[in-house]
Amino acid sequence: MTALRLGALAWPVGRPAGLGDFAARLDHWLGQAAGQADLALLPEYACVELGPALAGRVADEAAELRAMVAAAPEVLAAMRAAAMRHGLWLQPGSLPMREGDRVVNRAPLIAPDGRLAFQEKRFMTRFEAERWGVSAGAPPQVFETPWGLIGLSVCYDSEFPQHVRAQVEAGAWLVLVPTCTDTLHGFNRVRLAAQARALENQCFVAVAPTVGTASWSAALDENRGQAMICGPVDRGFPEDGVLAAGAPDAPGWTFCTLDPARIEAVRREGAVLNHRDWPRAPLPRPGVAVYA
Repeated sequence: MTALRLGALAWPVGRPAGLGDFAARLDHWLGQAAGQADLALLPEYACVELGPALAGRVADEAAELRAMVAAAPEVLAAMRAAAMRHGLWLQPGSLPMREGDRVVNRAPLIAPDGRLAFQEKRFMTRFEAERWGVSAGAPPQVFETPWGLIGLSVCYDSEFPQHVRAQVEAGAWLVLVPTCTDTLHGFNRVRLAAQARALENQCFVAVAPTVGTASWSAALDENRGQAMICGPVDRGFPEDGVLAAGAPDAPGWTFCTLDPARIEAVRREGAVLNHRDWPRAPLPRPGVAVYA
């Protein structure tokens, strides 16, 4: 397998006037990545900045969600067209989509020829479950790419070790984490989870957040985060495992070239072998220690 040039974007939430305006913003950012990245990672719910314009209202959560779900096929078509136009593999974040009588948070991976597949977010935050009514999606899966199998764990999903582990055990050497968090508490949970998943699985994990303040949007009013790409904390990698990182809360791309051969090597020759030593069966329930 050849090395992958990855770009993770800290997306500044904007106020597009409509779908065409959003597509132009997407084109702007992907134009910056063309020639520097083979695969572009954008944040969870980045396209929800369209919600106020589509709903014709300001700061109305329910109206924004309804408008985004109704427009999801057109938004997805714009994402697909952008990937084809720029010749990129594109993970454009996620969008709320109708699945029968439910709404799920769905993250596509789009090939340069327009083929696409989805990972649905499995675990819902309180905002999604209690205020938006978004439902839990399908179990984790992996995606075939020219660089081997990769995984997708959407934001909160990355905080659950078994979600990422299932993808790694299915062959993923890289896990993409599109995220949208409105506080540093929230972002740091994702950041720490990404570093932990990279450590315990000896894999690469990339994070792309929304950033900025958008008082006109009920869903994306506050956004904190930092684009970053993490690897194992072991020989041949940085001491904290962070391979590349943008400035906190600053929009823009973070690029890093990732070689799957480095993952194969550290899993075979690392100072520790976390990937190999993952428990194959549940650990026994702890007993109560007895003081002598």
